[in-house]
Amino acid sequence: MENQSNIRNFAILSHIDHGKSTLADRFLELTKTVPKEKMRPQYLDMMDLEKEKGITIKMQPVRMTYILNSKPYILNLIDTPGHVDFSYEVSRSLAAVEGVILLVDATKGIQAQTLANLELAKQHNLVIIPVVNKIDLPQAQIKKTQEEICQQLKILPETILEISAKNGENIEKLFKRVIEEIPAPSGLSKKPLRALIFDSKYDPYKGVIAYVRIVDGQIKNNEEIYLMAAKSKGKIKEIGFFCPGPSIQLELITGEIGYIATGIKEPGKVRAGDTITKIPNSQFLISNVEPLPGYSKSRPVVFVSLYPENTDDFDLLKSALAKLRLTDPSFTFELESQRALGRGYLCGFLGTLHAEIIIERLQREFNLNLIISAPQVLYKVLNKKGKEISVKTATDWPVSPGERMMGGGPEFSGIDNTQEPWTRLEIITPSNYLGQTLEILSSLEGKHKERKHLNPEKILLTFEAPFREIISGFYDKLKGATQGYASLNYRILEYRPADLVKFEILIAGKKEESLSRIVPRDKAYQEGRKVVQKLKEILPPQQFSVPLQAVISGKIIARETIRARRKDVTAPLYGGDYTRKKKLLERQKKGKKELKEKGEVRIPHKVFLEMLKG
Repeated sequence: MENQSNIRNFAILSHIDHGKSTLADRFLELTKTVPKEKMRPQYLDMMDLEKEKGITIKMQPVRMTYILNSKPYILNLIDTPGHVDFSYEVSRSLAAVEGVILLVDATKGIQAQTLANLELAKQHNLVIIPVVNKIDLPQAQIKKTQEEICQQLKILPETILEISAKNGENIEKLFKRVIEEIPAPSGLSKKPLRALIFDSKYDPYKGVIAYVRIVDGQIKNNEEIYLMAAKSKGKIKEIGFFCPGPSIQLELITGEIGYIATGIKEPGKVRAGDTITKIPNSQFLISNVEPLPGYSKSRPVVFVSLYPENTDDFDLLKSALAKLRLTDPSFTFELESQRALGRGYLCGFLGTLHAEIIIERLQREFNLNLIISAPQVLYKVLNKKGKEISVKTATDWPVSPGERMMGGGPEFSGIDNTQEPWTRLEIITPSNYLGQTLEILSSLEGKHKERKHLNPEKILLTFEAPFREIISGFYDKLKGATQGYASLNYRILEYRPADLVKFEILIAGKKEESLSRIVPRDKAYQEGRKVVQKLKEILPPQQFSVPLQAVISGKIIARETIRARRKDVTAPLYGGDYTRKKKLLERQKKGKKELKEKGEVRIPHKVFLEMLKG
C-alpha cells in the first residue's frame, strides 16, 4: 500500500484563454503520462464542443507520477473551466484538492473571472501558487501583471513564477513548487471509507461511474457500497484512476482521486456531493460514519423550455437530460406542457452559455431536434398578504379568480408587487475603452457602484443591473465595443421591486400561451408590437383574415392582420352570365365566414421555432 504523503491534489484556475489547457499539456509531457506520439493540443479537452469553441467546459481529472530528489510523487490534477457559467464545476473540483495554480496571462493581466476564481480558492482555504504565463510573447507585460497579482494576494513579486506554457519554460520549476508547497492529503486510512463524489457519468454496462476523492479509508474492487444521501447501495463493477483515460486498479486509498463504477443503473441515485461508504457485514444502516459536507445546491438563474420537434422523441429527451445531469449537476429540469407543443421540459441553467452548451450536447450526442424558447429569468410575485409565487415562465404568471376560468397560471388574486433578480457586474476594461464600456452600461436600467484603477491602463467597473438585461447579448456587445479586451464576471444579488406585466398573444381571438411574455410595463408596447409583426411575417396565410393581437389584462396594445389567401373561384368559367360568377363568389364568401367563425388556425411547428428564438 502506498503512503499518502507522496500524493498532491491540485487544480489550475484561470480566466478563459490564459493558457490553462496548454499548461496541462506540458505537465502531461513532462511526466510522460501521454506518449509523445499521441500528444495533441489541449489534450484534456475531450469534447468536440470544447475544441470548436476553444474553451474548457468539463472539469477533467488526470493522475501523473514524477520523481523529485529520488522520491516518487503522485500528482492528481483537475483541469477546470474558466467561464463564469461553469463556476459550479470549479467549486466542485476545489473541494477535492488541497491547492491551486492561479494562472494569469501576461498579455492581459488579471481579468474578471480570475478574481472570482481566486475568491473561490480562498473560501476553500487552499494553497495558492501564483503564476504569470505567456512570458515569451513580445506584448507580455510581466512586471505589470505581477503588480496586479501582488495587489490581490498581498505577496511579494519574488514569489510569483514566470512561465511559458507554450514553449515549456520553467514548467519543471512550477512542478517542484506544487510538490513542495501543496500539502499532502490529511485523511486517515484506518477510518471507515468516506469518498466524495465530485462528478459522474453514465455507462450502459457499468452503471453510473462516480468520480471520487477518497477522504478517509480505502476501497477495493467488488465491494458493496452505500450512498449516504441517496440511501442507495451498489456493488462495485470497477475502480481505477484517470491516466487520463480510465486505468483499472485493485484499490483506491486515502487521498487518491479516481473513479468507482457503482453498478447503479438509475442516474438520479448518484449525485455530486454525496458520500460513498462501504456496507459492513451487508448491513444497510451506517451509524458510525459521518457524511462529508458535500456541496451547496446550484441556483439556476436562466430558464429555457425545451420541446422535441417530433413528439415521439419525448422519452429520448427525458433520458438524455437525466444522463447529461450526471455530468453536470448544475442544471435542473422539470416537466411542462403546452397545447401547441405537447410535452417538454423547463430547464434551469447558470447562464446563457451554460444553456447553449447543454442544448448543443442534447442535439449532437442524442440526435434530438428541439424547439427552444427564449431565455427567461426567475421572477417573484407577492400578494397583499405576503404570499409569494415563483414565476419561471409566462405560464406561471398568476391570474385573478375570474381569469382562472379562461385558463392561464395559478389563481392568485390581489397582486401587491412583482420582483426580479439583480446582478452585480464586475467588468475589467483597458482605460482607452472606458468610454465605450460606460456607453453600453448606460443603456442598462442599472446603477454604477464603483470605479477602481487596477493600474494606470486597466479599470475595474462595478455595476448593478436587472439580470434580464444581461442574458440577451450583453456579453457580445461588450466584447464588440472593446475589441475583445474587456472581461466580465457577474453574481446574482437579491430580488428588487419591478413593474412587470404579462402580455398574451391572441391568434384569431384564441390565446396562444406558448407565445406569452413577461416584460417591464414601459417596454410592453414595444415588445408586443415586435412579436405581432414578426408573427405576421412567418405565419402562413389562411383562407380567412387572421387578426394578431398583443393583450395585457384584456387591453389590446398591438395588432396586425394577416390578409386572407384568395383563390380565384371564377377562373374555370368561360364567359356566360355574370350571375354565375356572382353565385360562386357569394358561396366563397359564405365559406370564409364560416371558417372565420370556427377560428381554427393551424400553426406549423417551424413558426414556434422561429418565434421562440426571440
